[in-house]
Amino acid sequence: MIKLQDIINILEAHAPLALQEGWDNCGLQVGDRQMVVTEALITLDVTLDVVKEAVAKSCNLIISHHPLIFGGLKSLTGRNEVEQCVLEAIKNDVAIYSAHTSLDSVKEGVSGKMADKLGLKNCRIMAPQSGKLLKLKIFVPQLHVSRVREAIFEAGAGHIGNYDSCSFNVQGEGSFRALEEADPYVGETGKLHFEKEAAIEVVLPEYIQGQVLAAMKAAHPYEEVAYDMIPLNNKWEAVGLGMVGELAEAVEESDFLTLLKTTFDVPVVRHSPLRGKKVKRVAVMGGSGASYLRNAMAAKADFFVTGDVKYHDFFLPEGRIVMADIGHYESEQYTKELIKEILTKNLTTFAARISETDTNYVKYC
Repeated sequence: MIKLQDIINILEAHAPLALQEGWDNCGLQVGDRQMVVTEALITLDVTLDVVKEAVAKSCNLIISHHPLIFGGLKSLTGRNEVEQCVLEAIKNDVAIYSAHTSLDSVKEGVSGKMADKLGLKNCRIMAPQSGKLLKLKIFVPQLHVSRVREAIFEAGAGHIGNYDSCSFNVQGEGSFRALEEADPYVGETGKLHFEKEAAIEVVLPEYIQGQVLAAMKAAHPYEEVAYDMIPLNNKWEAVGLGMVGELAEAVEESDFLTLLKTTFDVPVVRHSPLRGKKVKRVAVMGGSGASYLRNAMAAKADFFVTGDVKYHDFFLPEGRIVMADIGHYESEQYTKELIKEILTKNLTTFAARISETDTNYVKYC
């Protein structure tokens, strides 16, 4: 028996809600977190036909990339498709969950899937986030250093790139005097005490600050724990938008355009003028990524592949890069596969199927 909250925990462990953009509305849109989920239907967009497909296939959970609800609903009268979808879902006990920019912002996310489909190697995030990391410095008596350090590692602190359990430790001596109402672990009330201590420094994401502090205090022997929490401006290389990688071998621009058409099943690719140079390094971003052109150029990419590029945006590369528009839906279509992989990796017996409803409303002729 799998509850909706169990599935949410798996999705948010991969793509935490704290990573979504401020304007977005990721997370549970419709449904009871304690409901038992029988089967999930995975889609890019939630339409009325998708909800009806879920009901017909006995799927009581829809997982989408694009949120059904972006703004507040002032009524539920069925006057538009969003309200109709919500009413139909509630009537049939179908829950709806969306992982949008939260899933865009992780390395194994939307753009990462694009890079994987193109066979890109040596991939890194194109536009890493800044201002999302903290440094925690804790002062711990010598005999308890290992216990406290392991506790904060278990809570998620100390991850740097492909390494975990990262810390810096300095030996020193702390002083304190317990006042009348104190219950000191060491020392005596009213007397100045000196204790051999270690200072442990670790880096952690801002959004797990609460759980790390709780783990630290639970493992620390002092009733008053001395610590510093310092905001960092470092770029967080593991979180951000877009992806940059390299093809196994450099190819002609015409061959790369053919690869885009084949990989993303598009009849036409809109692009800025070709440069007459071979393509080796490629930047990709699912959805509407034209505003990140400068990041792609800073990464020295030969091609920047995204969607929703406006007419005047094609003037901006100025011969320094080729910007290619493969379409919004087309750039994100493999997100459905990604979500299914996340679920089946963690829930081997859980039934998750990809929707057969066509939600791409942009047609070619």
